[in-house]
Amino acid sequence: MTEEQPYTVLRKYDGFEVRHYPDYVLVQVDVTGDFMRAGNVAFGPLVSYISGNNVVGKKFAMTAPVLQETRGEETHTVSFVLPAGMTIADVPLPSNARVSTKHVSAHDAAVMKFGGGWNGDRFQENGELLQKKVHEAGLNPVGNVYYARFDPPWKPWFLKRNEVLLALEPTQS
Repeated sequence: MTEEQPYTVLRKYDGFEVRHYPDYVLVQVDVTGDFMRAGNVAFGPLVSYISGNNVVGKKFAMTAPVLQETRGEETHTVSFVLPAGMTIADVPLPSNARVSTKHVSAHDAAVMKFGGGWNGDRFQENGELLQKKVHEAGLNPVGNVYYARFDPPWKPWFLKRNEVLLALEPTQS
């Protein structure tokens, strides 16, 4: 069973919920190219890192979800969430210069779930819908929409679980 990133649901809205995420650590890779290709290109270096390709050879369990944020028209950051309880001090430096680590402070986020296959258009449509719903609810987003994939590529499309997320300004829940 794959460990999932912990959170607490603070409030449910029509079509989305607001969650609180405690501090966590990401291992990530920036990729240039189209949305779908980015996830594939980043996966190898990220798996290599958690499999021990870091300066101390430390291995980490695979967790869910895999996060992806579009940072520019052709620039994407793909991240693995490291196991709960890890601090940035616990995380060894990557051996691969393309891989970086990042501490993310506790925060609240609006989250909308959706099922089905992965493609850039589906993620973008759901991201735009979440932004609209967050605005209508009077909440103030911070940063870009980002996406969460919970399932391996070989899982049938109709069983896949996905989410679109948008960080919120503090004390909005």
